[in-house]
Amino acid sequence: MYAADALTSQGSVPVSVDILDRLPCPFGLVRYGVAPDHLSIRSVRQTLEKFFDRPGVRFLGNVEVGRDITVAELHRYYDAIVFTYGAARDRRLGIEGEELAGSIAATDLVAWYCGHPDAPRELIESSLQGASSVVIVGVGNVAVDVTRVLAKTRAELEHTDMPEHVLALLDASNITDIHLLGRRGPVQATFTTKELRELGELDDAEVIVDSADLVLDPFSEAALAQDRVAARNLDVLREWSTRTPRGSRRRVHVRFLTRPVELLGTALVEKVVVERTRLDETGAAIGTGELETIGADLVVRSVGYRGEPLAELPFDSRRGVVPNDAGRVLRDDAVVPGEYVAGWIKRGPTGIIGTNKKDAAQTVNSLLEDAERLPLAVEPAHDAVTTMLCARGIEVVTFDGWERIDAAEIALGVSAGRVRTTMHERDALLGVALGERHSPRPDAGDPPIR
Repeated sequence: MYAADALTSQGSVPVSVDILDRLPCPFGLVRYGVAPDHLSIRSVRQTLEKFFDRPGVRFLGNVEVGRDITVAELHRYYDAIVFTYGAARDRRLGIEGEELAGSIAATDLVAWYCGHPDAPRELIESSLQGASSVVIVGVGNVAVDVTRVLAKTRAELEHTDMPEHVLALLDASNITDIHLLGRRGPVQATFTTKELRELGELDDAEVIVDSADLVLDPFSEAALAQDRVAARNLDVLREWSTRTPRGSRRRVHVRFLTRPVELLGTALVEKVVVERTRLDETGAAIGTGELETIGADLVVRSVGYRGEPLAELPFDSRRGVVPNDAGRVLRDDAVVPGEYVAGWIKRGPTGIIGTNKKDAAQTVNSLLEDAERLPLAVEPAHDAVTTMLCARGIEVVTFDGWERIDAAEIALGVSAGRVRTTMHERDALLGVALGERHSPRPDAGDPPIR
């Protein structure tokens, strides 16, 4: 969306832009990654929506590159292609027992509570039902989001646009303890102060912090002097460590210098073996050999996202990105004419939503510099690509289709006494967007999220 904005807001080169999305709905991370209770961040959608009012900008949803159309075919219809498909896979812990039932990825849990059509609903719901003690591994904003959502009451989530089945299951949750684990110290945690502070403001959950975890080593002391966010975070954590327990329904244990080394259980996760760590002179976490066992029937891995390869595109498997120079795709260190990347698949899963605006601007600058040398499309006609897709039986969702989904979700929310309720089933979304033109496909199970 930011790439489309940068392309259409400049006046030096005439441009028309099609935004292809494998989902029937636009807005990507804003709709399916930002926590539903963060209404101000999710409202960025209202700004992004205005881009579609610009002449020459189209949304073509329910079109999957690599399945419905190949990269080579894209070059037939477009002078330039900007790949912005993100980094939607989770990183693994790499420990024994990680494959046990009850061990899930934060990416899947977030997709579920945001109403992503491809969320593994059965996996998530079977893992949540009956869970009372949860271990969340990671101390970034996603880990904090997951902690907060699991710790909130129904009343605190009622104002969100969560699907009704998500709201109902969270309301019936038996979770009493949530352990948030960071393998390094509080200074190295990557959550923002605003996100962190929200954990201490929950209606029926209290935060527990051991002051011993907040004692800083020399490396952290030096890092703290250069990092204002870390200093603010430490102030919040130190205040929490002085609080007197008030007997809330749920307890959030925030722990540092603690890493999981094994998940124990027969068929299901039952315990997590953790090791106390310390930081060396470079800031790396090293084990002390001091072990502890935490009772847990649900483990959520939140240690980062990772990009995946797309057929016909070069891929750096070590970094999980498409190799590029200022957004220009590279194959064997040579620029691929007419191919560009932006966002997480360009630089890796770092930064916040706004970071992508600057990132996209750099890529678009590269594209515009190359404009006179781009390989021209063979069939540049406005309707050529949609005619081809329709001939293949692909049900293309336009922005008009999205507006019908938008109206249906608002109506669904009003019927339940809420402002909005997210529709999560692909066939339902397509049925609303396409009306009589939609022909439901046979259920092929949950495809991977890309």
